[in-house]
Amino acid sequence: MSTILITGASSGIGRATAETLARGGHRLLITGREPARLAEVTAACGDRVDSLVADLTTVEGRHQVIRAATDNAVDTLINNAGINELVPFEQMAETDIARMIEANVTAPLSLTRGLLPHLQGLDAARIVNVGSTFGTIGFPGYVVYSTTKFALRGFSEALRRELADSRIVVQYIAPRATRTPLNSGRADAMNAALGNAVDDPADVAASIARILDRGPGDYYLGWPEKLFARINAIAPKVVTRALRGQLGTIRRYAETEGSGSTAPSPGH
Repeated sequence: MSTILITGASSGIGRATAETLARGGHRLLITGREPARLAEVTAACGDRVDSLVADLTTVEGRHQVIRAATDNAVDTLINNAGINELVPFEQMAETDIARMIEANVTAPLSLTRGLLPHLQGLDAARIVNVGSTFGTIGFPGYVVYSTTKFALRGFSEALRRELADSRIVVQYIAPRATRTPLNSGRADAMNAALGNAVDDPADVAASIARILDRGPGDYYLGWPEKLFARINAIAPKVVTRALRGQLGTIRRYAETEGSGSTAPSPGH
């Protein structure tokens, strides 16, 4: 069994993944920013889990996690933590853009770089970056979030190739919309209005657990999102035309007075 570090484990996909992997017999190190919620997850996972309250948007928070992961002999890193908001790009504050990039891009890159010397010394290791369908299909209302997930997907691909002759497996997992308490009411309403499928975190966690037994690569969760990702790669104008037809609905839910502060990502 592996010893797995899961970031953003306080709720959503992170919590569900922690509980699923704990039931599978893995030893866990989980991190999050909210002590009470993290304590709940720790209790639910049993005696094979250690937890660390840390803010990954800070350098010190990331260093704390790197030290704890090394001390706990972690062999699998699941970069799951992230933040997001449904809001038109022109309404995003500079501070919110910077914070989302720090959480969704800088934090996973920094954690991975900091842990690489430790992981390279193991017989087998794994890096799993939890992205999004919006890391392949740029979506209106999620411009900054899409940008960060495109970056995470590119990071996963480049790192996978750089480590191709090593014993480290690099995977990128892209869930679609996920039903969590962290989803804003506006995002839930938009998904319903558009007829978008929304997964339960437990189902996403089960998929992640299965993918951990597979080889390096990109893994997309949900149909027809897998198909849309492929179409977007070879015929992006088709997807652009389809999304243009949905712009009125998307704007109705994205454009709200006072919008502009980021919240935890619905999928994380």
